[in-house]
Amino acid sequence: MAGKHGKDLALSLMRTLPRLNLSNIRDNPGARKQSKRGRGQHGGDKHGAGNKGSGQRQNYMRLGYETGNNPFYLRFSYEPYYKGHHLRREYPPFSLKSLQLYIDLNKIDQSKPIDLVSLLNTGVYNLKMEHKHAGVHLTDEGADDFKAKVNIEVQWASEPVIAAIERNGGTITTAYYDTNSLFALSNVDKFFNRGEPIPRRMLPPADCLEYYSSATTRGYLANPEEISQQRLILSQKYGYVLPKIENDPQYEMLTERKDPRQLFYGLAPGWVISLKDKAILKPTAEYLKEFYSS
Repeated sequence: MAGKHGKDLALSLMRTLPRLNLSNIRDNPGARKQSKRGRGQHGGDKHGAGNKGSGQRQNYMRLGYETGNNPFYLRFSYEPYYKGHHLRREYPPFSLKSLQLYIDLNKIDQSKPIDLVSLLNTGVYNLKMEHKHAGVHLTDEGADDFKAKVNIEVQWASEPVIAAIERNGGTITTAYYDTNSLFALSNVDKFFNRGEPIPRRMLPPADCLEYYSSATTRGYLANPEEISQQRLILSQKYGYVLPKIENDPQYEMLTERKDPRQLFYGLAPGWVISLKDKAILKPTAEYLKEFYSS
């Protein structure tokens, strides 16, 4: 082989080497490093064939049985506040700060009574009936900076919120709407396009009847004389001079209230609103008049 060079040398080597096949393919020395499994807690989850571990058996516990033979809902004590949670009414919050902002941006007209429809028309406040939403919870965030004089109707309000509105010469009413009424209020265009008569509002259930009948919370079923007395008591409690709305040029707007059976301002229950014909159809039968006015 000393006298051979180039391709002659390569051909002679190929003749002496065995044929290349799967049985004689090998890695270069040092190309692979053999892993060593530790003992005890360092052994990992891939055990040998004679001692299979849980990783190979797929022996995973069911949900709730992570720590023993009893599920977690039997091992912990009962929480009574969770009972009936899926039936409770929810009141999405809306702050006085947001109310003042939307009034300043002319998204809410403070020269007219403000109700749930006015807040939904802003496009920011939403109701989700599938989440048991029952109306507006007016919160006291921004109460010190609230300066607007409004006549507003909400479904839930605290004492500081009532004081912040009445301090500026405004009025507030807490009113209840049943589920059928909320469907009509949440999407007015969709409801009117159906051609259905405006439903009458139902009275509040027993669990919130006291709230909406109390003058302290400015309930819509409370006695107006008691409300006037509570307005004076609240002003003395919070230390502000109660403005006399009787002498206010906007007295009619500030004292305008819905009937306990009414949904929309200016529209009575039983009326049918035709958006296509731009007409209002009123019931003429006596039994319908009696049903919607009772």
